[in-house]
Amino acid sequence: MGEFELIGRLFRPLAEITRQEGVLLGPGDDCAIQRVPAGHDLVFSVDTLVEGVHFPGQYDPARLGWRALAVAVSDLAAMGADPVCYTLALTLPDADEAWVAALVSGLREASLAFGVALAGGDITRGPLTLTLQVHGVVPEGQGILRSGARPGDLVAVTGPLGGAAAALEWLDDPQPPSSVSPLLDCYHRPVPKIDTGRRLRGVASAAIDISDGLAADLGHILEASGVGAWLEAAAIPRRYGIAEASLEQALYGGDDYQLCVTLPSPALPMLPGDVSKSLHVIGEIRSAEGLYLQHPDGARELLTTGTGYDHFKTE
Repeated sequence: MGEFELIGRLFRPLAEITRQEGVLLGPGDDCAIQRVPAGHDLVFSVDTLVEGVHFPGQYDPARLGWRALAVAVSDLAAMGADPVCYTLALTLPDADEAWVAALVSGLREASLAFGVALAGGDITRGPLTLTLQVHGVVPEGQGILRSGARPGDLVAVTGPLGGAAAALEWLDDPQPPSSVSPLLDCYHRPVPKIDTGRRLRGVASAAIDISDGLAADLGHILEASGVGAWLEAAAIPRRYGIAEASLEQALYGGDDYQLCVTLPSPALPMLPGDVSKSLHVIGEIRSAEGLYLQHPDGARELLTTGTGYDHFKTE
């Protein structure tokens, strides 16, 4: 099957099924057209996933479709944006119709779940790679940035951390124990916190989605805001049913796609009940630089924040 047959038989129907009001023109022309509502800012981000780097070889294509879109949309959630549409640049080693159809089924499921439309893209031959650019909108001036954290703000996360990292040892197991199913779901089917991000607009002082691990991603907030923080080790949520991730996995594992947010302490009780209950307060912003972890025995540890995963780092 050729490029244009793939587009016509698989991707154009996907665009029709997932069409959103803000997309005036989807696939089939030189460009897509998106209308930004009056009083809103356009928010956009791009993510690339490469086989062997971001997902294992021979990875299930339906799972890949869901995961690729979820990872991209998670950046919009961190900004408090409403997702609208995305484009997909897909590089394939060969035009395997069954494989692409399974990928599209995963994209379709995620598109409908997240309320985001396929607006266009490109297909070419090469090593398996997906590049997704996602577009969203946010009320003017209300995008949640990394740079707004202030001393005294609370540090909170939207759910347990470390599950995706803990799942890695089970990815190749054909019959993993049922107890690790919640961990595997964290890796295969991350769910971007769109509604939570939306409802934190005007409340959170800073936010980021956790892709590289809590320490690295909170480190981005601290650097952008010119502040430091301390965390309580015992407060970091790590339990998934009867399974539990390690503290190391929660701090450094990544691929969680929960949100890490900072907010003034008086704002917490003012949030809707379901939002405040979903937030786990794990620490506080301080004026002194550095990210410190307070252990239950009283020991205090300076955490390595770094800059997250570096694709070009040499040993």
